[in-house]
Amino acid sequence: MKQSEAIIERVRRINPAYQHLELAVDDTLSRIKPGQSLLVKTGRDWHPYLRVQWHPVTIAGAKLVIERPAGEHYDVGQVVDVLGLVGQPIRFRRNLRNVLLVAYDTPPTPILMTIPWLMGNKVSVTLVLLGTARQYDTAHLNPEVEVIKGDDDLNWQNQVMTVGWADQVLAVVHTDDELGRFKKLVARFEERRAIIPQNYLFGIFNGDLPCGVGACHACMLQTRQSWSLVCTDGPAFDLTQITLD
Repeated sequence: MKQSEAIIERVRRINPAYQHLELAVDDTLSRIKPGQSLLVKTGRDWHPYLRVQWHPVTIAGAKLVIERPAGEHYDVGQVVDVLGLVGQPIRFRRNLRNVLLVAYDTPPTPILMTIPWLMGNKVSVTLVLLGTARQYDTAHLNPEVEVIKGDDDLNWQNQVMTVGWADQVLAVVHTDDELGRFKKLVARFEERRAIIPQNYLFGIFNGDLPCGVGACHACMLQTRQSWSLVCTDGPAFDLTQITLD
């Protein structure tokens, strides 16, 4: 974990709701892996008091590309205070062929950085958008990504097939009830598979991280064995090993 400064070198609108910031960072941050994030303070004062979690969606040369809501204002040349790297890289299974990404009632931003890494390793990717995630405009994504839009009740076209052929699943849900939504997803996958194996269905936990270093314990998550911290052990957790009740 290191505190540093980064410079916004480009701001580009990618769709009506989101923009991409190209961020010049130091060498440590440029080695970020899918699953890891940054805690950022954009102003010189402490308002808001907590840092905001920024998720890179790809790396362009030596620059991180960050996805932020279009309603936020940023200037080219703006310097931001960065704390990172936060979290652990996602642990992908060996010999992957097909990965299923699921966003439920939230934009898929926290899992988008997996796409260039997976496709660069010749892994096919399907992105399923459920609930309010259907509103996310995917026109800027790699056209080789299969995008499927489902409904509010976790139904989508060819569900049995997509669940069956996926070697690994990564899901992100709205933070207002992460455990409740992940529980619904697990139940749906249990309906489609006789058994959910370990290291198959992962939840990407995306709640507020007050410190990012494991000091405040605000992001504690109960597992079947003990307790884990999202900021230091996550954000990806095997949902078969999480206490969702």
